[in-house]
Amino acid sequence: MILAQTFVALPFLVVSLEGALRSAGSRYEAVAATLGARPTTVLRRVTLPLVLPGLASGAVLSFARSLGEFGATLTFAGSLPGVTRTLPLEIYLKRETDADAAVALSLLLVVVAVVVVGLSYRGPAPAGSGGRSARSADTSERVTA
Repeated sequence: MILAQTFVALPFLVVSLEGALRSAGSRYEAVAATLGARPTTVLRRVTLPLVLPGLASGAVLSFARSLGEFGATLTFAGSLPGVTRTLPLEIYLKRETDADAAVALSLLLVVVAVVVVGLSYRGPAPAGSGGRSARSADTSERVTA
């Protein structure tokens, strides 16, 4: 079941991460390597912070897609109660026998989605909290150019 969900949702992560990697470029990584940083340090200190927003958004999109995908679950894993039954499958099955339970489960699914989106979205960092200001970015570009 997890393999099926991964197969269905992974393209969302790949596209988001690819866009983040393309927009980040390799200039900062080259500068870090020139200054003597090891490849693992460049990855940890330069590349990951640059692509973290794209990685986070891709993970949220993948999670949302896999949460709502019950076709792949039915096809590959079936619908065994307590084993492979997911919340979307349970809602689908309950809608015919107990409509009130289906509505309650749907609301639970909406709450989970809102919580995930709320946790994944962070507004801009306040000044002085470690984010680079326009002036320091301009200065660093003059130094490295």
